[in-house]
Order: sequence, then C-alpha cells, then structure tokens
Amino acid sequence: MNDKVIGRLQLVLLCLALGLTSACSTVSPEQLSAVDSKATSAASDARKAASDAAAAMKAAQAAQAAASAAQATADAAKNTAEAAMTCCNENKDRIERMFEKTMKK
Repeated sequence: MNDKVIGRLQLVLLCLALGLTSACSTVSPEQLSAVDSKATSAASDARKAASDAAAAMKAAQAAQAAASAAQATADAAKNTAEAAMTCCNENKDRIERMFEKTMKK
C-alpha cells in the first residue's frame, strides 16, 4: 500500500513539475517580437559604433602622418638654422681676425 501511495505521489509531483515548467516557458509572439527588435537595434548600434571607430582610426592615422610631416619640416628648419648660425659665427671670427690684423699695422 505504501508503494502505491508513493507511486501516485511521484506521478502527481511529476505532473505538477511539468505543468509549472511548461507554463513558465511559453513566450507570446509579441514578447518574441520585442526581443527580436531589441536584438536588431543592438546589432545596428554595434555596426554604427564599429563604423565610427574605423573613421576615428582613419582620422588618427591622417593626423599622425601630418604630425610626422611637420616634424620633418621642423627638423629641416632646425638644420638650416644651425647651418646659418655656423656660417654667421665663421664670418664673425673672420671679421675679428681682419680687424685685429688691421689694428696691428
């Protein structure tokens, strides 16, 4: 008799468990549509963010190229200025030597 009661109790518990899980797992078409809409929106936002990131990377690379070109120009200007300063110093030394030479005469 105990086996029959336990068997029936197990059957009732099994039916109750199936009933609860099947009731919780039903999804209405409206809910599914809302989830699909949110997923589509998220994917669209992700594509836009990736596009914006690619554009930002392109702009950063252009800025790096411009900065490199400016650095090269600045280096060339520095070299020219140093060459001019060297020439100026050499001319100053020559003038001083000529002045000293004329003062000795």
